[in-house]
Amino acid sequence: MEMSARATRAKAAVDVVTTFFAKIQSAADDPDALDFTFGNPHEFALPGLTDALRAQVEPQSVDWFAYKTSEPAAQQAVATGLRTEVGLPFEPEDIAMTQGAFGAISLALALLADAGDEVVIPVPGWFCYEPMLHAADLVPVRAALDPGTFDLDVDAIARALTPRTRVVIVNSPANPTGRVYPEATWRALAEVLDDASARNGRRIWLLSDEPYRRIRFDGIEFASPATAYPWTIIDYSYGKVLLAPGQRLGYLALSPLIPAAEREELREALMPIGLAIGWGFPDAVMQYSVPALEHVSIDMAELTRKRDRLYSALVDAGVEVTRPEGTFYLWGRAPGGDAQAFCDALAERGIHLMPGTLFDQPHHFRISLTATMETVERALPALVEVAAEWGAAR
Repeated sequence: MEMSARATRAKAAVDVVTTFFAKIQSAADDPDALDFTFGNPHEFALPGLTDALRAQVEPQSVDWFAYKTSEPAAQQAVATGLRTEVGLPFEPEDIAMTQGAFGAISLALALLADAGDEVVIPVPGWFCYEPMLHAADLVPVRAALDPGTFDLDVDAIARALTPRTRVVIVNSPANPTGRVYPEATWRALAEVLDDASARNGRRIWLLSDEPYRRIRFDGIEFASPATAYPWTIIDYSYGKVLLAPGQRLGYLALSPLIPAAEREELREALMPIGLAIGWGFPDAVMQYSVPALEHVSIDMAELTRKRDRLYSALVDAGVEVTRPEGTFYLWGRAPGGDAQAFCDALAERGIHLMPGTLFDQPHHFRISLTATMETVERALPALVEVAAEWGAAR
């Protein structure tokens, strides 16, 4: 029995990730392994998370665990938070609660795009965009970030647009680079998308992928493209700020600047399409917890300490590293230029980084800052030593 063509394409696009994941899972059996790969927790859950869940586990009505779509209290809490963070008058009806950002992105694609439509994605960018697009029978089109600064390259996006373009995906704070894009970038992009939409006779939508929105360093301000381009839809995941990616909770938010007729049509479709894609709503307890979870966050002071410690040590060792403005990653250029070989050399010392091959960037690597400070200190001597060896071998 043969798989569908879209399943074959999706599998091929994500094979590099699943192969690496299996390799890391086997390495996890080593109690001395120092893991800086995926953004998983390395300490017990935040007390605010467990308190919020514990408060909602005991049923308060006979239908406490009945089928749930988007719970009104959760929608209201999200809308209130977005009004403050984004500065636009979101309403509860603009919000669809989802199974993390994965669910929100799937919902957005089902709402907006037809089979064969093109979707522009950033490179380097999250490694699941492309397989998700293939699985939805859509066509990923890559637009490179600025190779020196990893700024969003608006001209590159403009060149990627065709009459078949339906959606452009942007990500700020950006995984893997940690860049946070300013409002001026969004204004420039809005002009490009408006012009292309008029030229094509079909609206191009912007999907703003914002799961790291609340994880920013040094007082860097956040700007959402929703303020510059009305045809924007925002996806979000609580798994990052709570450092609990296994508790699937997120949302899709319609910009309140979407013209009234289109916005109402989308609002009415949120629930039925959420059902149609496979009941993409979070479970009951997670949704009941949203009002409390809106105020729970990873320890940014500790995260900043880890960023500064690793960044300074690597730079002092001669490694080219992008100083992250947000997310919980460090993005660096591999000494010697071969990220896979560099990461393999570190793995032999029990230190596991993510090679840039997962992001189609074979010269770079990513370090997750979710490891403990103790892990950071244990890894640094060997990390610096191997970096110096490979740098000298260039």
